[in-house]
Amino acid sequence: MSINWNDRELDIFLTLAQTLSFRRTAEQVHLSQPAVSSVVNRLEAGLGVRLFDRTTRNVQLTAAGEVFVAQAGLLRHQSEEAVRAVRDVAELRVGQVVLAALPSLAATVVPTAFARFAAQFAGVRLQVFDTLSGPAFDMVRSGLVEFALTAANPAYADLDYRPLASDSFVLLMPAAHPLAQGHGPLRWMEVAALDHISMPLPSSVRQYADAALLQQRVKFEPRFEVEHLATINAMVAAGLGVAALPELAAGVAHRSGLVQRRLVEPDLRRPIGLVTRRGRSLSIASAAMVDILHQEMLRLAPDREAVDEHGGGTRGR
Repeated sequence: MSINWNDRELDIFLTLAQTLSFRRTAEQVHLSQPAVSSVVNRLEAGLGVRLFDRTTRNVQLTAAGEVFVAQAGLLRHQSEEAVRAVRDVAELRVGQVVLAALPSLAATVVPTAFARFAAQFAGVRLQVFDTLSGPAFDMVRSGLVEFALTAANPAYADLDYRPLASDSFVLLMPAAHPLAQGHGPLRWMEVAALDHISMPLPSSVRQYADAALLQQRVKFEPRFEVEHLATINAMVAAGLGVAALPELAAGVAHRSGLVQRRLVEPDLRRPIGLVTRRGRSLSIASAAMVDILHQEMLRLAPDREAVDEHGGGTRGR
């Protein structure tokens, strides 16, 4: 048996079951009495049973009608719960946002964005994985995260990349360093001979530094190679060298006594983009989070610009 009814018809039936009056039911549901009778007749025809015993003076539920009252009430409750659940998601009262981000972004942009988001949408659960671009791509592909913020365009058939912004490179140095006393940008050639602290390959930070000096026909040979930005900052603060870093990566440094100066000639910019599964739109919560993340990028690193769709092709840090 295939029966097709809508919420309106169930509401009319339940109202009649309560009032046991076609006249009062018609008044409450704003229909004519013949229209109410038509709905009841349609339900009875579809079910193959009488739901009401009715005479000109009296209306009573049949045994089948009493059973249908309980089931119709359950159906209406489930329908209302389904609508409420969808509205909760649409209005960001519930849900979750799970993302992957480069460590430099996870330590700068993401915390402030999470704080803003949580203040507005306290019912949405937030989670971040700080990782390199390669593992981030795998997390997006497997569905472990909905999107990733990386410095690399994955160029895979099953992933989409949307550029958000780019950050320039700066030289991080102790305040006592001779170059810290000046103002304005520094040229890469001016700092090539200094003791550098950098990340090992294949991090994007290292690849960009290599590329910048290669344009000047100079091989980049850092004095120290370390994995973590916090270690680089501590070593710079200790006077062991300087570090050429993207602006947001340098922003991980919270130590007093450190100075940043812009690096130019070449004026390199590390692209930052959004990686998602191809053909799959972001959830409402994730789309709202991306907007806040983009705002925080602009706030934390004012010297930023949009990048084209071909920006970035290296593994990120």
